[in-house]
Amino acid sequence: MLQAIYAALTNPRYRSKALRVALVVGSLLFAINHGSALVEGRMKRDRWISAVLTYCVPYLVSIHGQSTGAQAAHKS
Repeated sequence: MLQAIYAALTNPRYRSKALRVALVVGSLLFAINHGSALVEGRMKRDRWISAVLTYCVPYLVSIHGQSTGAQAAHKS
């Protein structure tokens, strides 16, 4: 199972789309969740960590979706 996860995370076919999804969705979520803090200068260390995770989550969800879709296509 860990090998399959590692293979999906390092698959260059998934990376490009996942980066685009992370950029678009992550930026939207960043603006919603951290925009006012950024504008007001209230971004502290813990908030920046949360901001990075804001981009990581859609990236990982995209990788998962692409991997799951590819596995389903191979089974049918």
